[in-house]
Amino acid sequence: MNTLSAAVKSLRKQFNMTQEELSVKSGVGLRFVRNLEQGKSTLRLDKVNQLLDFFKTSSYFSVSLCLCVPYHRKNHTDFSHFISD
Repeated sequence: MNTLSAAVKSLRKQFNMTQEELSVKSGVGLRFVRNLEQGKSTLRLDKVNQLLDFFKTSSYFSVSLCLCVPYHRKNHTDFSHFISD
């Protein structure tokens, strides 16, 4: 699990929501929420920001991601270079 996935999972639990509830309330798919929380290395950055906007923390994480993620391709971002197992 990486820092982003741990943060999202922690925020979801603080809000006392299931992955399904987070998916519906944030407007992203359930599969996306599960992939994010499991630390998938390639995610759509627009959906990451959409989910983080739900928690009102997108500015903090967006700045962090901009500093950490040099590779962008058509709304897909490879996070594998900063994921620690």
